[in-house]
Amino acid sequence: MAKLEEREDEKKWATSWGGYIEELKKGSRIAAPMVAVTVLQYLVQVVSVIMVGHLGELSLSSVAIATSLTNITGFSLLSGMAGGLETLCGQAYGSQQYKKLGIYIYSAIISLILVCPPICILWIFMDKLLPLVGQDTLISFKARQYSLWLIPGLFASTILKPLTRFLQMQSVILPMLLTSIFILCFHVPLCWILVFKLDLGDLGAAIAFSLSTWLNVIILGIYVKYSSTCEKTRSPLSKDAFLGVPQFFRLGVPSAIMVCLKWWSMELLTLLSGLLPNPKLETSVLSICLTISTLHFTVPYGFGAATSTRVSNELGAGNPESAREAVKVGMSMAITEAVMVSGALFFSRHIVGYGYSNEKAVVNHVATMAPLLCISLVTDSIQVVLSGVAKGCGWQYIGAYVNLGAFYLIGLPVGIILGFVGHLNGRGLWLGIVVGSIVQTILLSLFAIFTNWEKQD
Repeated sequence: MAKLEEREDEKKWATSWGGYIEELKKGSRIAAPMVAVTVLQYLVQVVSVIMVGHLGELSLSSVAIATSLTNITGFSLLSGMAGGLETLCGQAYGSQQYKKLGIYIYSAIISLILVCPPICILWIFMDKLLPLVGQDTLISFKARQYSLWLIPGLFASTILKPLTRFLQMQSVILPMLLTSIFILCFHVPLCWILVFKLDLGDLGAAIAFSLSTWLNVIILGIYVKYSSTCEKTRSPLSKDAFLGVPQFFRLGVPSAIMVCLKWWSMELLTLLSGLLPNPKLETSVLSICLTISTLHFTVPYGFGAATSTRVSNELGAGNPESAREAVKVGMSMAITEAVMVSGALFFSRHIVGYGYSNEKAVVNHVATMAPLLCISLVTDSIQVVLSGVAKGCGWQYIGAYVNLGAFYLIGLPVGIILGFVGHLNGRGLWLGIVVGSIVQTILLSLFAIFTNWEKQD
């Protein structure tokens, strides 16, 4: 009886205004530094591309293609799979089963290492595959060279991605923030020295990225090994870690599919723009839209990470009402950010194109695409929080099915029909992305709204 009354009191507090404010404070303490961490880690790649851009058009185009393909086939896949830890580690931490976190992180690292060999084979033969889709032979060869030197960074990511989730699920964000700042400050001069002073060219940028990623792993690894903050959650490598690999794959694979399906659909539509009547203009504009969308994604990703952490922790602790309140807080933060950013983009739509090109035709086309891009930014902000809810609850398979249906059964066909049959060209292709994003957001919202949170306890 006393336990029931305690649960009722907890429910009343969680659903009150005071409960919302308290949850907003907790979520903000995770979200704000996670946004900074995500942006800083993304800038490491951006710096490499910017450095290479000063070497000439050939280097820039080959590195841009290599970066895009290695992200699609490698780094995004590892990041998506590591999302399985947001369920396992988050709920284990909430239920105070601290030693399980150490076991789960070893299981994740082992699993991600097993995924790497097929990815490496794909990168090794990139110069044979790219010409099959119409890419220039010389660009394909240089893209392959760049990708080969990213392979050490790929294996570093098999440790870095789980380490990041391990700390995130314990709300230990400050070490990641400080490390990310240091790594970016280290990477900029290192990249400059390797590219220009040692005359390694674009390969120097790839080497710098791999070295910076490994340094990030070493610093965070030392922190986890010796910090008193992680004393309760550290575990030695044991057979339980190997036995936990199948369990991790059951969550990691659908988590990766959930993350990658939309990304792949957007890249595919950008490739299809090369078949439109004015391919140079359409491809340039869609690439600009994709760049803006990707850069913006790093901001709401922090909200999604905070929501995933809070939801999984509260469910693990047996507080379903607090988990539901965390969803409300995450959604409110995402919607507020989306309205601000999309509003700023809309009112600056006639000048934002100059940040990427001096050609009037490109700038004007970007301005016509801006309203559609604004809608995409709003749906991105909402869906990344809802995806965080899915990972916090262990619904990755639901997210995978939703994304498959939203983008491959609806979004891509609509985009192709509007772009090629409806002669809307690039706007038609991006409309397909918008339609897919809206369907995805609606479906994930329905799951969140109609979830029986008491049964998630």
